Amino acid sequence: MEKAFDFALEDASGKVVKLSDFLGKKVVIYFYPKDNTPGCTKQACAFKASYDYFIKNDIVLMGISKDGNKSHENFAKKYDLPFILLSDPDNKIASIYGIVKEKKLYGKTYMGVVRSTFIINEEGYIEKVMEKVKPDTNPKDVIDYLEGK
Repeated sequence: MEKAFDFALEDASGKVVKLSDFLGKKVVIYFYPKDNTPGCTKQACAFKASYDYFIKNDIVLMGISKDGNKSHENFAKKYDLPFILLSDPDNKIASIYGIVKEKKLYGKTYMGVVRSTFIINEEGYIEKVMEKVKPDTNPKDVIDYLEGK
């Protein structure tokens, strides 16, 4: 297993959150392209619907995108999101995690975040990587993996 890169990013309120703050707990990090877009909203709301599972099992859940703190704050308020949203404005952390890749939209090619989820174990190692996840089923897929299904 590979050690997870220990980042320090700001949450919606501007507080710096480090991955290493959660050593001793399992952490689920989902990277998504942009707040308030259809797929990302669907994914965030699906994680919100499953959030009790994460709380009951003492698992930290956080979403990361390049949106700024204010955007995250508005997104979290609008959909009553109970988990941490972190700002990676230049996609530096997404790049380190290897998920900024060439994408195509309307015939144009650009570099962007591939919707991906990382499960980090209690010792800070990457236990599971899920790339190109589906927004609506991502939380169920994570829970199925955590439950050994």
